[in-house]
Amino acid sequence: MKIKEKIEGKVAVLSLSGNMMGGPETQEVHEKVKSLVSDNLKNIVIDLGGVKWMNSSGLGTLMASLTSIEQAGGQLKLACVADKVQSLLMITQLMKIFQTFETVERAVANFKE
Repeated sequence: MKIKEKIEGKVAVLSLSGNMMGGPETQEVHEKVKSLVSDNLKNIVIDLGGVKWMNSSGLGTLMASLTSIEQAGGQLKLACVADKVQSLLMITQLMKIFQTFETVERAVANFKE
């Protein structure tokens, strides 16, 4: 899994590519989020456009990231969620917890509202 980081104003965008199937790569996402929060970047968009599949470990990483961000007073938004991942979020009822957007631009713009 690859993680690309981009800062847009006061919003950090993490673009992920690969599968979120657990292991060190998936854990690296949460570590990156914690690093951003410690650098006082608390508004984060995770771009899942390059993630084709995710299992329960991947969902756990997203939940852990959300918890870390919210405890710091920030917000997490998901962008470009693939159909398979979207259906997983719906089945697990996590769509009620995560804010999702069609594009990264819309997610970033939502922080400014």
